[in-house]
Amino acid sequence: MLDDSLDRNDGVQQYVRALGGWLTKQGHTVHYLAGQSKPNHEAVYSLSRNVNIRFNGNRLTVPLPANSSDIKVLLANEKYDVLHVQMPYSPMMAGKVIKSAAPETAVVGTFHILPFGRLQKYGSRALGLVQKRQLKRLDAICSVSPAAQQFAKSHFGLVSSVIPNMIDTAAWQTNIQPVPGRIVFLGRLVPRKGCKQLLKALASLPEPLGNTIEVLIAGDGPERQKLQEFANSHNLTQVKFMGYVDEHAKADLLASAVVAVFPSLGGESFGIVLIEAMAAGAGVVLGGDNPGYKSVLGEDSGALIQPTHTGSFAQKLELFLTDNLLNEKIHNQQKQLVQQYDIDTVGPQILNMYQTAKPQINTN
Repeated sequence: MLDDSLDRNDGVQQYVRALGGWLTKQGHTVHYLAGQSKPNHEAVYSLSRNVNIRFNGNRLTVPLPANSSDIKVLLANEKYDVLHVQMPYSPMMAGKVIKSAAPETAVVGTFHILPFGRLQKYGSRALGLVQKRQLKRLDAICSVSPAAQQFAKSHFGLVSSVIPNMIDTAAWQTNIQPVPGRIVFLGRLVPRKGCKQLLKALASLPEPLGNTIEVLIAGDGPERQKLQEFANSHNLTQVKFMGYVDEHAKADLLASAVVAVFPSLGGESFGIVLIEAMAAGAGVVLGGDNPGYKSVLGEDSGALIQPTHTGSFAQKLELFLTDNLLNEKIHNQQKQLVQQYDIDTVGPQILNMYQTAKPQINTN
């Protein structure tokens, strides 16, 4: 169950689709209760109209009040064993579904967020206070990372286990090999994703090295024009802005990178793009030193960068562009690391959460 539209390709939507697809392959019947979504699948129930907002440096949609009668009819007809809600959730849609859930239905949740700004934190705390009584209806809760787990506890009073995000690693494998000297950035062009910091680091590279590399900036967003102007003013001719990249092209793009770099400044509860890049076979995956990315890459992995420290950021790029032995070492470590985020590893943990929430539910 997801308040946002299922049509988007953000991290939560990827989580929902990956888990739903795996559960279906295991023989379970999966329905998607979502905010305003295209009726492109018979199992998708679009329960609300949605409006666009900005939150945590990203664009998303939030539901307008859903029809309570329609929700009650749906739940009466389907008699769900489990309702799995993506958290935090809106009282306008998911909250109404939870309120109408039958006593014998297990209600479980996955907590996804780690806000970037003070306003978002205050808003989350207020939402937690409003939903305090209803949150007791949830039978089990997991968080996608220790950072998200801590935030769920401090701002919502929720006790949760940690079950990470997942992807189908086999679906991301490709025959593309890293292209010598290629750096790839993939993400929305908003301040917190750190593309500006990457450009500053590139401008600080020694000139001989800077002239031998190729930098692909994949993604779009409100900062694109400013970033292009910065690149032009600093003569970063090796930088190419690709714009939006189709989902089907992402694996080949990431696999072609000697260095896939994601210098996010914060607001990351996990970092699905990191495990996508590792699964695709990027030479080495570097991520910003924030709590969510740190939980994926490991605090002592050598793959974390400090985006706002331009000098050290540039040194890290130079190191992985020139030290083939180190690159191979980290690549092999990440190749093993990503397996713990494979759907065949994480999926059974979710099923166990369903069983623990309501032991009488048959999930075999």
